[in-house]
Amino acid sequence: MRVNEDTVLKGHRVLLVPYEPHHVPRYHQWMKSEELQKLTASEPLTLDQEYDMQHSWREDNDKCTFIILDRIQWDQGCPEDQCMVGDVNLFLVDPGNPLLAEIEIMIAEPSFRGRGFGEESVRLMLYYGATTLGISTFQAKIGQDNLTSVRLFNRLHFKEDENDMHVDVSTFESSASKKSKARPKTRRRTAPPLSPSRLSHLHNQGGWFQRSLRR
Repeated sequence: MRVNEDTVLKGHRVLLVPYEPHHVPRYHQWMKSEELQKLTASEPLTLDQEYDMQHSWREDNDKCTFIILDRIQWDQGCPEDQCMVGDVNLFLVDPGNPLLAEIEIMIAEPSFRGRGFGEESVRLMLYYGATTLGISTFQAKIGQDNLTSVRLFNRLHFKEDENDMHVDVSTFESSASKKSKARPKTRRRTAPPLSPSRLSHLHNQGGWFQRSLRR
């Protein structure tokens, strides 16, 4: 999705930057991990296939992808590829409903898990999706044994249903392929409507977003 190609989302711990070719080698190394392949229901790709995937995600109008950077390292002058922590994505999954998006989060670096990077990244992405992309319903499909992600989305007031997890932001008014990989068994959660005050909470707790060219 090109709408975010010059966008940086700034949080207290993280910076979210568009997924670009210079990120691909590090991302490719991550996805060699059998643990990450299982958690994301992904098949391993060659490096060339990974570059093709990055290009596809940049051009497709139904995918919005950010790479998660450690903001402290970035502020200290660390190159982007050495600050990478994971990624967060929105997929417009229903061509007949452009207000619906699926959200995915991956903290690929083990040393950054359990430190709030995932939660802040999701908060930023929810706020960006609602206020900039006009998304009114978010879904998160989570493997049944991925208890860390289940607890994360519980904290964000997602409630369990039988197939997907979703949160309605019905106070906002202002698609369609998913990642090309198999889906794990999922748990679904439903949340009450996300009010303007709750959006403000996401904004304040997760940092803020701004549109700018990066250094």
